[in-house]
Amino acid sequence: MELKSRKDIPAELTWDLSSIYQTEEALQQDIEKVSSLSRRMIPDYKGKLDTPKTINACLDDFREIMRLLTLINHYCDLAVAVDYYDTGNQERNERNLNLISEILSSLSFINSEISEQNESLLSETIAIATENKHFLENILRDKPHRLHPETERVLAALSRTINAPYQIYNMTKLADIKFPPFSAAGKEYPLSYTLFENNYEYEQNTDIRRAAFAAFSEKIREYENTTAAAYNTQVQTEKTLASLRGFHSVIDSLLFPQKVSPEMYHRQIDLITEKLAPHMRKYARLLKKIHKLDHMEFADLKIAVDPEYDPKVTIEESKSYIENGLSILGEDYVEMVKTAYRDRWIDFAQNAGKSTGGFCASPYGKNSFILLSWNDRMSDVFTLAHELGHAGHFKSCNSSQSIFDTDISTYFVEAPSTMNELLMAHYLLKSNPDPRFRRWVLSCMIGNTYYHNFVTHLIEAAYQREVYRMIDEGGSVNAETLSRIMKETLQKFWGEDVIISDDAALTWMRQPHYYMGLYSYTYSAGLTIATQVCRRIEQEGTAAVEDWKKVLAAGSTLDPAGLSSLAGIDITTDAPLLNTIAYIGKIIDEIEKLTDELEK
Repeated sequence: MELKSRKDIPAELTWDLSSIYQTEEALQQDIEKVSSLSRRMIPDYKGKLDTPKTINACLDDFREIMRLLTLINHYCDLAVAVDYYDTGNQERNERNLNLISEILSSLSFINSEISEQNESLLSETIAIATENKHFLENILRDKPHRLHPETERVLAALSRTINAPYQIYNMTKLADIKFPPFSAAGKEYPLSYTLFENNYEYEQNTDIRRAAFAAFSEKIREYENTTAAAYNTQVQTEKTLASLRGFHSVIDSLLFPQKVSPEMYHRQIDLITEKLAPHMRKYARLLKKIHKLDHMEFADLKIAVDPEYDPKVTIEESKSYIENGLSILGEDYVEMVKTAYRDRWIDFAQNAGKSTGGFCASPYGKNSFILLSWNDRMSDVFTLAHELGHAGHFKSCNSSQSIFDTDISTYFVEAPSTMNELLMAHYLLKSNPDPRFRRWVLSCMIGNTYYHNFVTHLIEAAYQREVYRMIDEGGSVNAETLSRIMKETLQKFWGEDVIISDDAALTWMRQPHYYMGLYSYTYSAGLTIATQVCRRIEQEGTAAVEDWKKVLAAGSTLDPAGLSSLAGIDITTDAPLLNTIAYIGKIIDEIEKLTDELEK
């Protein structure tokens, strides 16, 4: 299947950005408004932030600045995300990014001046604050790591340069790499990033699947040095900034905004590597047996336990699955799901130049925007439920909290999304007692939800930790080094049960998460929380659901431990993670048992 150009995609398969701005004129009006307001704030507040009343008045205006910049940024950036071949949208987004950089640089004095005030005045300011309270508390927390005001201004002005590695990575991946077709079993097949990650990785035919993986790997290898150079620039920049701000290591600096301890970070990686690996190796052996493979390759790990039973699901059919699966969260939540379909919050299209994977963007005061590529698979239903979890989370916190209190720690942010995947699976398990159906649902949980979050992203996190350790020791990375680290990480997890080739080692080239700080490990952290809360909901019903709704509305007014506690989970101990790993093992055991019974 050749991918269409964006202009040839039916509108009903695309999201509708007009809910942010209906016209270019409306966008320009907000650009002029935010530019004017930012210019006015300099004479109004610069050098004057020395009383509680003035500080709070300044932050009230700054909240409006942030609201407008959020809308402008999302509108321009989301247009690029669905078509990296559209140079007009790219040029507009470049102008937008320059605007944001200029405004935030000119207003960097706000944090600097507030930070320079004594703690007594700041405490008084916090006491009379309402929507600015937690923002001020965070300034107090950040105080030891603030630099000279002029340095902060310059760093803000350089934000485009500092973030350039991620832009280079995306342009290389989504605009420059053009895949030729590949051949398998005497037939030619088209290839692209989207086709590979959404189709060929799950392909039942082993010859086609492995040939696609080989062809995909051969092509991206041509760009390994450029990609490695971009990533090395990223981590070296993070090291420089960490040192400037007085952090002991890059890891410490990246954990600081997440508001979690290094112990919680290392525990997530170490316990999963040690305790989950045996269960997943068992799952790999089961796949090998079911599909009668002579050996297991990395390219075989995403095939379904029962591909012939995997039902095709149209976009229209997915509505009832998701509405019923998430109905336990209440009528308001289901109504949000219906609105998301009806009002085109979701970009289902497969087109050339579109971003891979899936995400949900939720500009403050507007609806969410969900990107994925629909392939008529049940895995797409789980992906959409996942992204709707983000949408429901931010709908709740955006309507309940100040814009300052919606910057959720990445340690927690994947909990509401993965929770929805689990609720979908539990709904399906209750809907049909047939053993083959039950095995299929359980294998969806392992092959989609837990594999993606507890294996794929965990391996990324373990690899990423080794990179940062090298950087902290004064080293640098290149393509050869990164492939070696990834290959060793994969081999450590899969042992002798899966052959890890040099092609598999190139997995480090495929994820944008490495340009987002310590994000990869947080998927398993969020899913750990979601698994335990889901079990509470199964056992306690309404009381647990109501607690979860309070968590969704709390935004960033609590740290991850506080949010988890509100949901009835104590993440300061090993217990939730160990219980979740044991639960995964139990599911794999049941899949194996059901397979034996069905074969008999």
